Amino acid sequence: MDIRKLFGINVKRFREAAALSQAEIAARMGVDRAYISAIERGLQNATLLSVWEIAQALEVRPMELLAEPDSSAPPSEC
Repeated sequence: MDIRKLFGINVKRFREAAALSQAEIAARMGVDRAYISAIERGLQNATLLSVWEIAQALEVRPMELLAEPDSSAPPSEC
């Protein structure tokens, strides 16, 4: 799987689990909501700094945003 797509799926999954909107994450990071949308769709190539900032905004460890899905879990609808 493309790392940008994997990262985006994980960002969306953690964001929705935290009941946060794209706009709320963007505000926490000081970026535009469209940037978060592009990240979640796998269209934006995030920098290491962005990975760190998104992880901080979501209150997760950066490595969780890069982890592949558990193969025993049911497939994601993303």
